[in-house]
Amino acid sequence: MPHMYILECADGSFYVGSTWDIDRRLWQHNSGEGGAAYTKRRRPVKLVYLEECPRIADAYAREKQIQGWNRAKRIALIEGRFDDLPALSIRHSKIPPPAPPPPLGNPPAG
Repeated sequence: MPHMYILECADGSFYVGSTWDIDRRLWQHNSGEGGAAYTKRRRPVKLVYLEECPRIADAYAREKQIQGWNRAKRIALIEGRFDDLPALSIRHSKIPPPAPPPPLGNPPAG
């Protein structure tokens, strides 16, 4: 059965992947034999989340979706706080919105 998985690396970062064989893939990440370059520099890794998918294409699509999530949203998923996920999807920009354009019409006479 295909899986999407999240690993926690030794430096506290997360790695998101997909595989047919989670045991083999986890071994690869920790041994450095066939694991991702990202995890090779951050071993050991531990499995913190696993999701079964009906097809490998679904696991890959879910991997790509979660790779785009921020850390807080990934942690909510890992901790099973599914009700928190929608609120964590809202982006809070620190850049103020642009000023509204000037009104249309003739400029005031001065």
